Amino acid sequence: MSSQAPDGAATTLLVIAKEPLPGRVKTRLTPPFSPEEAAELAAAALEDTLRTVLTLPVRRRVLVLEGRPGPWTPPGFDVVPQCAGGLDERIAAAFAACAGPALLIGMDTPQITPGLLAPVLSPSGWDGCDAWFGPAEDGGFWALGLAAPDPRAVRGVVMSRPDTGALQRARLAELGLTVRDLPALRDVDTAEDAAHVAAAAPHGRFARTHGRLSRAAVR
Repeated sequence: MSSQAPDGAATTLLVIAKEPLPGRVKTRLTPPFSPEEAAELAAAALEDTLRTVLTLPVRRRVLVLEGRPGPWTPPGFDVVPQCAGGLDERIAAAFAACAGPALLIGMDTPQITPGLLAPVLSPSGWDGCDAWFGPAEDGGFWALGLAAPDPRAVRGVVMSRPDTGALQRARLAELGLTVRDLPALRDVDTAEDAAHVAAAAPHGRFARTHGRLSRAAVR
């Protein structure tokens, strides 16, 4: 439970991501997109996400990466490899490496804005709050914040299921944590998701890439 709340600017922001390689990322976008185009969209989503994170008032920015950094990796991030194991183990290990409050997001929501994360990162973001939870519209989650990172908060939660978000939030409650919720967002998994997210954030690289690839597909 919270006692003396940390300042929002003392928060570590974790981005968990995969290197955008054809055939390894966004496979549910194929078809209609080719594996190379799906990787382009993944790279654009990741670049938009990292660019937004660079503007946020946090203590440390960490890219928790499966694969190798590339030209889409901007300065200002500590890049650390993901550990072995399932996604729950990889998220748990990322939190375990943090000292002080931490907020983890993924690479599938390039529509995030500084305003969306402002409640967590404000000076009072952790007052009376042990955890932040951002549900995804597909039943998962896009953000998870812990005032005192504890691997038990994630380890053993079954991932990549329609009820993963409910299971994760239930785990936080089981640990007696006071949880605040962020707005629900749509992940980019399918072509329909990609079109929706591109329309929601029309000025980012993801939207430009999606528009270019979609136009090419109908020629």
